[in-house]
Amino acid sequence: MHSTRKQFADNLRRHRKRAGLTQEALANACDLHPTAVGKLERQERTPRLDTVVALSRALGLKSVSELVRGIK
Repeated sequence: MHSTRKQFADNLRRHRKRAGLTQEALANACDLHPTAVGKLERQERTPRLDTVVALSRALGLKSVSELVRGIK
């Protein structure tokens, strides 16, 4: 589980920074609590599927697979 969280956190952080968003701005765009993105990026929480979908949409990704890339 730890490597899954780490890979997701790395992917999320990379895409968020590429989009030029703060954690708070991304959280607001996804209707998440402001601390939620931080917890995901610090590997303190595993996201639900609907959260992954909301994050990928807010980041303008073509597919949710971009957030889970590299997870085995």
